[in-house]
Amino acid sequence: MTAAVLVGVFALLLLLGVPVAFCIGVATLFSLLMSLDPAPAVTTVAARMVGGMNSFALLAIPLFILSGVLMGQGGIARRLIEFAKCLIGMVPGGLAFVDVVSCTLFGAISGSSVAATSAVGGFMLPEMEKEGIDRDFGAAITATSSTTGLLIPPSNILIVYAVASGGVSIAALFVAGYLPGIIVSISLMVVCAIYARRHKLRSSGRQSLAATLRAGLHAAPSLFLIVLVIGGIIGGIFTATEAGAIAVLYALALSWLFYREITYKDVFPILLKAAETTAIVMFLIGTSVAMSWLLAYHNIPEIVAESMLGLTDNPLVLLLIINIVLLLVGAFMDMTPAVLIFTPIFLPIAVQLGISPLHFGIMMVLNLCIGLCTPPVGSILFVSCAIANTTITRIVRPLLPMYVAMIAALLLVTYVPAISEMLPRYFGLIASP
Repeated sequence: MTAAVLVGVFALLLLLGVPVAFCIGVATLFSLLMSLDPAPAVTTVAARMVGGMNSFALLAIPLFILSGVLMGQGGIARRLIEFAKCLIGMVPGGLAFVDVVSCTLFGAISGSSVAATSAVGGFMLPEMEKEGIDRDFGAAITATSSTTGLLIPPSNILIVYAVASGGVSIAALFVAGYLPGIIVSISLMVVCAIYARRHKLRSSGRQSLAATLRAGLHAAPSLFLIVLVIGGIIGGIFTATEAGAIAVLYALALSWLFYREITYKDVFPILLKAAETTAIVMFLIGTSVAMSWLLAYHNIPEIVAESMLGLTDNPLVLLLIINIVLLLVGAFMDMTPAVLIFTPIFLPIAVQLGISPLHFGIMMVLNLCIGLCTPPVGSILFVSCAIANTTITRIVRPLLPMYVAMIAALLLVTYVPAISEMLPRYFGLIASP
């Protein structure tokens, strides 16, 4: 009955257009009222929300959000696009490839897929249209390729999973995301290559070696942020949370002193924007942790695990079922609450199947990345449509081959654990088998 009330209230509020965080919080409170009086029920939900946000590991999230906002307004996107043009702009339909690479790089540096979509898409969509690339296809490739920034660190969602899993190393997750993120980008480039061949697109021209070196030098300080953060964590120089503070100082120095794209007048609006984003994320985390506690209190994860293991003991089939469920969840729920709610449910099943929490986390995040560009709730999809001045109905058709490519990458990562575990094992972040 508790689960029925929880799902029913949540679904009803979601259909009414209530923000997801409030859907989760209100549904949790209503479910708890079935077994407690109003006063202790409200107190319990509030205590669980505060306890869920009171985590030192989560301190890295506002820091990486702030560094991402600084990078977003510091002229980084333009320099990365110019560098990507010099590298691969000479192939037929090259600007589509440039779009994928630019979104991947900017998403990784900023840690935000929405920032990558808006910053890169705002510049690249008109340029791609001039080269003969359909605007709807351009919007679709921008939306899907921006999700790779959530796999390639620094990534806030990987920090959230580390907290939800109860002990997976943030450093190991950061390193584990590189190869899956690159695989997703390559799979989308395959779609771009097929599109370019079918529409007989031409290249935008080969750049000289001098121009390539010049663009590389301009982009190098931005790309160094990834090296700084990951190198410092792997080398044991600082923790992931301390890396967030380093990223803020580096992004501020780069945008203000080196590139001179922001001034002291821009600092307060940047801080305000970062604070607003942080408040939304932390409220989502608080309500999701309260719901996760309620599910655990009523042993719902154990019930779900027993039911799924009762269907089949074949790990390949169970992984496929989990992926299908998460794909459906991602289409209707934001990434952060989905990770916090479904990690306690599915992670024990994965562990019983012999899957490491590290591998499962990368698989889960990659899966939910697809949901960010899937109707009806895909946030990146709406941003891309707004920038391209198009509609969801028009963008769905060019999205279909990209969904196929991303799902193929998901299945590859799911059934080949070495893709996620090879780099962390090489750097000694996880033990060898």
